[in-house]
Amino acid sequence: MIKINISKTLQGSSGDMSLRVKLDIKEQDFLAISGKSGSGKTTLLRILAGLEDSNGEIEISGISWKDFPVQKRNIGFVFQDYALFENMSVEKNLLFVNDDKKLAKHLLELTQLTSLAKRLPNKLSGGQKQRVALCRAFMKRPKLLLLDEPLSALDPLMRAKLQDDILKLHKEFKTTTIMVSHDPSEIYKLSNRLVVLEDGKIIKDGCAKDILLQTQGSQKFSLKGEILDIVKADIIFIAVVAIGQQIVEIVLDEDESKSFKIGQSVHVSTKAFAPNITA
Repeated sequence: MIKINISKTLQGSSGDMSLRVKLDIKEQDFLAISGKSGSGKTTLLRILAGLEDSNGEIEISGISWKDFPVQKRNIGFVFQDYALFENMSVEKNLLFVNDDKKLAKHLLELTQLTSLAKRLPNKLSGGQKQRVALCRAFMKRPKLLLLDEPLSALDPLMRAKLQDDILKLHKEFKTTTIMVSHDPSEIYKLSNRLVVLEDGKIIKDGCAKDILLQTQGSQKFSLKGEILDIVKADIIFIAVVAIGQQIVEIVLDEDESKSFKIGQSVHVSTKAFAPNITA
C-alpha cells in the first residue's frame, strides 16, 4: 500500500496555490492523474520521486519515504523529453542504471528494440527513444513507476504502440504505476483508477471508466470538443468541432449557429442517432 498525505504551496497563474493530496493506492494499481495545466500534477510526481520537498508523509509498504533521497527510492521515472545519455548506445543507457545484461536483453526484446541495442539515441525516432526511456525505468525493477505524459509528443499510431508496451511492462513487473495524462482514451485503456486535480485539490477519485463514461439522460455518447469554425452552407450552418485528434462536422439551424462561437468548448452528444452539441 502507498499512503500519500502531502501539502505544498505552489506559485499558480493567479497567485499562491496550495497543493493538498491525500491518497491510498493499492500495490500494482495503475493510477491516472488528470486535470488542467497548473493543477499540481507534475509537482505531485516530483514530490513522490524526491525531486521536490513537501510537508506531510509518503509511506510505501509501511516504510516512510519522506526523508529518503532520490537514490534510495525504488522508483522509475519517465519524462516527456526522454532524458537519454546521447553519448551512450541504447544498451549502455540501460546498463548505466543496473549492470544486468540479462534484464536489459529481456526489456529490449519486450519492446522490440533488440536490433537497435548498439545504436546511439540521435539515430532513433521519438517513439524509439521513449521505448528506451521506458526500458531504462524498469532496469531497477521499480516498486513505483511514475509517468509524466510520456507519450504526449508522439503520433497516434506510436502512442497506441507505446501504450501496449507500458501495460505489458506494468503487468509483468507488477509495479504500482502513476501516470499523468490529458488523453481520455489513454487513461481508459491503461488505468483502473483516475484522480482529477483542480487548483491543487482532488475533485474526482474513482474508477477511470466510470468517471470517463459519464453521460446524461438517454444519450448514446457525450464527447468534449472545441468549435473551430461555423460555416454557412445554403440554408444550414455547419459547426466544425475538434474532438481530440479528430475533426467532425455538426449541422446547426440558424438560431443554434448564433448561440455558439469559435473557440467555445462544447459537448457533442447524440440521442436517437441525431448528433447535437451543447455548451
